[in-house]
Amino acid sequence: MVNVQRVAVLSDVHGVLPVLEAVLAEPDVASADLIVVTGDHTAGPMPVETLDALTALDGRVVLVRGNADREAVAIRSGDDSPHPEALWAAHALREDQIAVLSALPHPVTIDIAGFGEVLFCHGSPRDDDEVVLVDSPPTAWQNALSIVPDTVQTIVCGHTHMPFVRLVDRRTVINPGSIGMPYGRAGGAWALLDRGQVSLRHTEIDLDAVCARIVAESGYPDRAAWADEYVRSRNSDLDALAAFTPRVGTSPTA
Repeated sequence: MVNVQRVAVLSDVHGVLPVLEAVLAEPDVASADLIVVTGDHTAGPMPVETLDALTALDGRVVLVRGNADREAVAIRSGDDSPHPEALWAAHALREDQIAVLSALPHPVTIDIAGFGEVLFCHGSPRDDDEVVLVDSPPTAWQNALSIVPDTVQTIVCGHTHMPFVRLVDRRTVINPGSIGMPYGRAGGAWALLDRGQVSLRHTEIDLDAVCARIVAESGYPDRAAWADEYVRSRNSDLDALAAFTPRVGTSPTA
């Protein structure tokens, strides 16, 4: 890719099409040179329509594999999951969509004006399911970034659904937050990388309308309760930190 200057970063859409559409309609997203979505695209109430909307951006979008995307492929091959929405979504997807998820890369490095090489991942560069948080100790971050080349000074991750920007040993680490399952603030969280500058963005949504549309258009049996919990962001950032902190420093494949 040449002359990439402005990149909109989205993450963790989790099959919530109405919020994805609202974010894609943002002027700075619509006019970006590239849209990068850092994983967990379909595990939620509207998986088929969401992946169709993302792949329709062909040429302007880079989809990175998340742990839920990898797990969807495994579910279709016979694996189980403790998450009922993930099981339902994996079986709802078409075969061609499973093939798309199966082929997704992780991590992805893109040269962006003002940043140089930027590495996009889901959990961490070394593992799509690794948890590192804004307040994780330096050793956890150093381990998570241990495979990143010295030429990469900016890392963008997802997975934990909470937006932040922080320094780790002079490197900038960014999490844009979540489109479909935000922790802490309802609405679509995303980030803009613009010629060396990072900004965390937020798209306001009509919560009642989004939840009503999910109930009307999704076939997931527990869609009303799911939308009420996740679209309305019933789980705060403190709830999420408490749940995720015990997993910090563990990496199944590291």
